[in-house]
Amino acid sequence: MSFFVNFPLFCIVGGLLCSVISSMLPARGARILSLTLTAAVCTACLLLLYYVNQTGEAVTYLMGHYPHPWGNELRFGRLEPLYGAAFSAVMLLCILGGKKQLAHDLQPSKQNLYYVLCDLVLTALLALAFTNDVFTGYVFIEICTLASCGLLMIRQLGRTTLASVRYMIFSLLGSGLFLLGIVMLYEMTGHLLMPNLRETIAQLWQSGRYHTALTASICLITIGLAVKSGLFPFHFWMPDTYGCATPCSSGILSGLVSKGYIFLLLKLIFNVFGEQVFYACGVQNVLYGLGVAAMVVGSVSAILENDIFRMIAFSSAAQIGYIFMGIGISPELGVQASLLHILTHALTKPLLFLSAAQLSDAMGGRKRFRELQGAALANPIAGAAFAVGSFSMIGLPLTIGMISKYLFAEAAFLSGVRMIPTLLVLAVSTVLNAFYFTRTLIRIYNRPMQALPTHVTLRQQPSYAISAAAFSGMILALGIAAQPVVSLLRRGLELF
Repeated sequence: MSFFVNFPLFCIVGGLLCSVISSMLPARGARILSLTLTAAVCTACLLLLYYVNQTGEAVTYLMGHYPHPWGNELRFGRLEPLYGAAFSAVMLLCILGGKKQLAHDLQPSKQNLYYVLCDLVLTALLALAFTNDVFTGYVFIEICTLASCGLLMIRQLGRTTLASVRYMIFSLLGSGLFLLGIVMLYEMTGHLLMPNLRETIAQLWQSGRYHTALTASICLITIGLAVKSGLFPFHFWMPDTYGCATPCSSGILSGLVSKGYIFLLLKLIFNVFGEQVFYACGVQNVLYGLGVAAMVVGSVSAILENDIFRMIAFSSAAQIGYIFMGIGISPELGVQASLLHILTHALTKPLLFLSAAQLSDAMGGRKRFRELQGAALANPIAGAAFAVGSFSMIGLPLTIGMISKYLFAEAAFLSGVRMIPTLLVLAVSTVLNAFYFTRTLIRIYNRPMQALPTHVTLRQQPSYAISAAAFSGMILALGIAAQPVVSLLRRGLELF
């Protein structure tokens, strides 16, 4: 067996070790260690993806080489290392791009603690992607929840404390529903490993036993993860959470944490419930309805906002709706579109939050639209990056956002009775997205009556400029050369 198959375990254990070491280092050392960890994890996941592409087979790794029921397992095909690489790359760029704001927003004595929390979040996301055991998934969900709350609370403002309490309440509600669903599954099947669960659930469903109980447990797990992801109507924690946190935390929470929960849900659909059982019990109808509602409500709420950070936060609620709508359409094209939109959102939302912070700083820390007039002229790099992110969210050509929306439309044409409502809500949501992002771009590029602040040059902001260029480059590169990525997602579902 190739040495590559050990990489998932090395990444998870390495993340835990780095979090411990970072707690004993000064802020600069902890930051360097976190950047090194994320770069190493990204490289390892890319090598793992190359290995799976070469072999064409999914790999199950027995931890400690102990079989069920004594041991635990990690499993990966093409999708797990792909999203592991994407998550670690986004984490690296968020830390790099938010360096200035972190130094300003956090007390010097707590800055190393921030990187401890970043390491824990990345480790939890990797564990959610690679685990083959549902209870291990629950354990790392809780680790991710606690670390995420820490990323929010560490900026000691009154509003961040209130926002973190609200975030914790919704997160614990979702975790409780998820755990209750796992308990019900374990009571019916006696298993926690995903392959054993899928086999037993298929047998029970085919025999007609426990139909109601199985449906209830699937609903609890699905709704629990939907709550933690911020699906409508459980999205009202998003504006304060993303709007009050330091920009690096906003990028991590919106771009990574919510996507990690959705990726785990997709793993459960294909590896535990089985797509036939999941789509036969009718849960997808609820996800479809809530996703469609989120696309419209989130966009309308964004239009009504006067604060740029809260506007981006409500836009995140709308984009989460896209993903769940795709899951509700079909397990083939619909899920492929959702997988691509996870990448789209993971790359675009951190870029928007980091760029908005730079625009706000260029205008003296102001956040309201009327006070940001001319901000892109004061900071041209942030203005250009914000424009690229906005174009991707709207779905303009040459961006990855256009490709994911095209896949949603393609899935809609094959969805039967859902074709017309899906296409209609896609059109409405796109028009609404175009309205509030175009309005923002016009505002930040419109020259104000008073003199602009001194320009923020590339020399003064090298870390943000590198991060913004990397995010923008990936958004445009994936939009221009999308076919290999779509093909990889399609083949990845075969090994999921």
